[in-house]
Amino acid sequence: MAGNQLTNYDFRTAGQARTHHGHVMRDLGLKIINGVYPENSILPGDAELLERFGVSRTVLREALKTLAAKGLIQPKAKIGTRVLERSHWNLFDPDILVWHFEAGASAHFLSSIVEMRLALEPEAAGLAALRRTDAQLDTLFHWVEKMGNARESAADFVFSDLQFHIGIAEASGNPFMRSISALIEVALVTTFTISSPIPNSESHVRSVARHAAIAEAIKARNVEAAKQAMRVVIEEGAERVLTAGRTTATA
Repeated sequence: MAGNQLTNYDFRTAGQARTHHGHVMRDLGLKIINGVYPENSILPGDAELLERFGVSRTVLREALKTLAAKGLIQPKAKIGTRVLERSHWNLFDPDILVWHFEAGASAHFLSSIVEMRLALEPEAAGLAALRRTDAQLDTLFHWVEKMGNARESAADFVFSDLQFHIGIAEASGNPFMRSISALIEVALVTTFTISSPIPNSESHVRSVARHAAIAEAIKARNVEAAKQAMRVVIEEGAERVLTAGRTTATA
């Protein structure tokens, strides 16, 4: 069965929706992601959008400019604002990732995220085994301990899990690895929303042990062991999601 809904978990970008600009951007972005405004369609005109949102023309223009920078739309003189094809969307953008999660990401989209994590995170773990400092290693074990103590709240577990993976990206010494944190965040939140090890004590203990194995391999500067331990963590998370999906489909 599905795990706890992470209703208390806040994405880094959640605060944007509290501003007028953020509200307009999120509303339009979500409608583009979930197909209310399909690819190659034309958004409603400014007059209609201004009336709908009750904002100034400046706020609307800024929201549209931000969506254009994310590759979602393109204004065309005398035509209007066209929704671009998905191939133009910046899928690494934190907002776009979050909107996919909020709109209900498809199985294909989730599988694509898993593939990207498998392509990047084991390498980050291997680099961390080579380059980590003692302070960075202490940080990894700190978050493993926090994961072990998060027995009741799935949101607390996800936060500690995310910080652990970010810690590995930072310890890799490669700035590009740190830039994929939004991808990891959405993957973790989606995984734990569908199937969480909290409060299942057996799954919880196993998940903490898997993460501890990554930290131990990095401590030992064992590159291949760190890579393999990371693959196990990602693949087990993906398997939990697939198992939950099969269970839901046959219920």
